[in-house]
Amino acid sequence: MHFFETLADPSRRRIVEALREGERPVNDIVRQAGIHQSGVSRHLRILHESGFVSMRPDGQRRLYALRPEPFRELDAWLAGYRQLWEARLDRFGIALEKRRKDRTTARKRTH
Repeated sequence: MHFFETLADPSRRRIVEALREGERPVNDIVRQAGIHQSGVSRHLRILHESGFVSMRPDGQRRLYALRPEPFRELDAWLAGYRQLWEARLDRFGIALEKRRKDRTTARKRTH
């Protein structure tokens, strides 16, 4: 469950959003996320250590990209809850449809 702790920080979520478009150098992340360079570097280190981000050296630059594995793990964990929510929404939809039909039937009887 470390992914929740990692993504709980709003600055790290902004960095993840900046990386959704693909591999980027730190300066691009700084501009897009609106966080000082030192903060971006610190958060990138945390994201890298937790497995969310990979780093690839490119000459003097370091390019960062999202890694899919932690997001797959998060999605797998959420899948069980998603099934629960969908089942509840399905039952709610059936109840609403029954209520609508009951009202339609009641209106027809009064006319």
